[in-house]
Amino acid sequence: MVSPGPVTNYQFTKILGRTLHRPTFMPLPAFLAKIIFGQMAEELLLSSTKVTPGGLLNVGYIFRDHTLDIALQQLATS
Repeated sequence: MVSPGPVTNYQFTKILGRTLHRPTFMPLPAFLAKIIFGQMAEELLLSSTKVTPGGLLNVGYIFRDHTLDIALQQLATS
């Protein structure tokens, strides 16, 4: 399942860092990820797909947490 507000990995990392009050200042360069993880880096870390829950939205599903910030804050306080 996906949320109605897809974010990039960069955005996710920044929001997660802000929620956990941790710095997120050093992104992993793609070339370094490829050196460390090989083909797995391309398949799991560097590729991207923008997915939205069109089917759920079309049938009127209401998401409890509308943004990643809210969802992560809920998890952090649980």
